[in-house]
Amino acid sequence: MTLLTASELVAAYSTGEISPVEATEAALRSIEERDRECNAFCLVDPEVAREGAKASEARWREGNPIGSLDGVPTSIKDMFLTQGWPTLRGSTCIDPDQPWDVDSPVTARLRENGLVLLGKTTTPELAWKGVTDNPLTGVTRNPWNPAKTPGGSSGGSGAAVAAGMGELSVGTDGGGSVRIPASFCGIVGLKPTYGRIPLWPASPFGALSHAGPMARSVSDVALLLDVLALPDHRDPNALEPPAGAYREAVRRDVRGLFAAFSPTLGWASVDPEVRRIVTSAVATLDEAGLRVEETDPGFADPREAFDVLWSTGAAQWLDTFPPGSEAKVDPGLRRVWEQGKTYSAADYLAANAERASLGILMGEFHSRFDVLITPTVAIPPFEAGFEVPPGSGMSGWPDWTPFTYPFNMTQQPAISVPAGFTADGLPVGLQIVGPRHSDDLVLAVARLVEEVRPWPTDRPAGR
Repeated sequence: MTLLTASELVAAYSTGEISPVEATEAALRSIEERDRECNAFCLVDPEVAREGAKASEARWREGNPIGSLDGVPTSIKDMFLTQGWPTLRGSTCIDPDQPWDVDSPVTARLRENGLVLLGKTTTPELAWKGVTDNPLTGVTRNPWNPAKTPGGSSGGSGAAVAAGMGELSVGTDGGGSVRIPASFCGIVGLKPTYGRIPLWPASPFGALSHAGPMARSVSDVALLLDVLALPDHRDPNALEPPAGAYREAVRRDVRGLFAAFSPTLGWASVDPEVRRIVTSAVATLDEAGLRVEETDPGFADPREAFDVLWSTGAAQWLDTFPPGSEAKVDPGLRRVWEQGKTYSAADYLAANAERASLGILMGEFHSRFDVLITPTVAIPPFEAGFEVPPGSGMSGWPDWTPFTYPFNMTQQPAISVPAGFTADGLPVGLQIVGPRHSDDLVLAVARLVEEVRPWPTDRPAGR
């Protein structure tokens, strides 16, 4: 049962073949069996999950589900406020003994639409890096090979979905944090247009930060986006409600559209096996009728500007922490904190201006190409518990994520879908980027990838 997609599960609910209670019990068993190995959850609440499943079962029996995903077992990253559950964000510096009586917009929409909340998934401390380990819950591991990282910062969500520990999850993405684990775990992860999913409290990472749906199929991601994109007055940057349903837009025929394929963005170093797998997937798309041209978008690495925006956001947040926190936080996060304090307001404004210029450049690029296709991550999954591959000489996680953080800066929608597997059996993702507000187009192209280059629907076996 845990091999089914959310769409398949809901179809089975409608016929009575499967009940939400049965699906939830299967997900809880999967967590019990798999999570000792993966460490994807920092909190599991079987009582809350069972209560939600029973209520959903009653609605389905009466023929009155309250949403298109009513009763689907779902997890949520421990960055979103959840009423009744602590939100510790992977940190020992946050006091768990305080009122937890407010839902974030994401959590509220999930509850209102009847999804069954299983628990909360792991994150690096304050979601600061592209892998998932923290001082509070330890190292999260990839279900395809537990010696490897699932990526991050939504690594717990990626591992949970890939391992069948719930059909859906919601992560955050400030520099690739939904797309990196989607690539490393062989699932689908979407960073929608900035403001498409309301966020509250506001992220200290500002205009870089997005929330995003994660699932085992493109259609499931579209269904979940329909739920998450509903308005919430607490986010002043939230977009108006979408004009149509993403679950319908995902079926759009995109054959004949123009796609640019950039295997390196013109400057990134890419693992040869990753490049070969993604290039092969793109060739299949071209054969299927998407008009593909290999070309670069024409911008240089914006890493320096990204580092300013990222580290100043971290420093602003950490400066609010209790005295003594510097000695307790992840050492890598402490370095980012210290780096952020060195920048001036002028530095921040200059970096933000570069971010805006990059967005304008990409806007012009998309006047010629409907979408841009790249690898999602430049390398395959590597050893768990490290920020960069041991012995690589890399200095930080952005060194191996050159395809993700630029599109946080431009605020464009970008999705990662599975492209294939390495010789070692590890997933590799393909990224599709569209112009701002083209979430429907990005989903439809991703659906074409899924159609012409299907990936395994089974989950990785335990080891």
